Amino acid sequence: MEQKSIEELGEFGLIDHLTNDFVSKHPQTIKGIGDDAAVIKRGDKAVLISTDMLVEGIHFDMMYSPLMHLGYKSVVVSLSDIFAMNAVPTHITMSIALSSKYDTAALTELYQGVKKACDFYNVDLIGGDTTSSLKGMIISVTAYGSADEKDVVYRSGARNGDVLCVTGDLGAAYLGLQILEREKRLYLDNPGVQPELSKHQYAIERQLKPEARRDTIEYFKKNGFKPTSMIDISDGLSSDLMHLCKQSSLGAHIEEGKVPMHDDTQTMAIDFRLDPITCALSGGEDYELLFTIDPKDLDKIRYMPDMAIIGEMNDPKDGVKLHTTGGNIYPLKAQGWNHFEE
Repeated sequence: MEQKSIEELGEFGLIDHLTNDFVSKHPQTIKGIGDDAAVIKRGDKAVLISTDMLVEGIHFDMMYSPLMHLGYKSVVVSLSDIFAMNAVPTHITMSIALSSKYDTAALTELYQGVKKACDFYNVDLIGGDTTSSLKGMIISVTAYGSADEKDVVYRSGARNGDVLCVTGDLGAAYLGLQILEREKRLYLDNPGVQPELSKHQYAIERQLKPEARRDTIEYFKKNGFKPTSMIDISDGLSSDLMHLCKQSSLGAHIEEGKVPMHDDTQTMAIDFRLDPITCALSGGEDYELLFTIDPKDLDKIRYMPDMAIIGEMNDPKDGVKLHTTGGNIYPLKAQGWNHFEE
């Protein structure tokens, strides 16, 4: 068998490669690997479980990541996976590995952020583990949630002709990272330079302190609505749409002019000589929700706040396409965050 490097496989190719031979043994396992969270049956209820890991130097940089913000974000990124299954998170466990450069004051600040997230999203921290690291910090958070089994939404439920929707706006977190990296380089070249961050608070907050879309799930429940499929946007709209299409065995098209972007995002993209739509499609770390709906349910979400209709699910032979504002049609490529790129 041809051997590929981990970088060539990418995160999801590696997961497929490593777990291809695993088969669920217990009838309570409704969904294992392949969605935002695993799903286990408990009577009429479903228990959802998802784990995320953040590694210093890969997912965060201590030169510009306040520890309280980091603690908050580490919880949010896991809770987002539970919301993406149309469920409510209830508990987390948190494990950390850390080097000797961190003291108790630093860890206290980190856990203050964890507590703020737990309080805001009404989840309990119920355990975890701590160990040493030769270099830097590693954080692993496992989130648990629950829902009625019939209410759980998977990536695989979309149907041909379903309407494609997204919450919030896209691309700001990526540009927040570009600003922080730029100011870091300027500081390293000249430590006397003060960082210029005040003009970019929105994008920087989207990067350092994102929020999960609890409000979206609450809206669905209040209005008696259930999407046909859903995924959270952590790796970028293009990559995560590809995951949804793969699991649903469909193609899709999105309209460039309907992809939501904050005004500051478009301005900053131009300042960085980047194409705004590229930032929105491939940036990642937005933690918005991408979901599909049956066209007959349009009236249930037409006036939903902070939501945009951006496209439609198609026959798989049509592929995944971007319809530009200039009238061109291009194949959409999964160019979002790759955890194993150097």
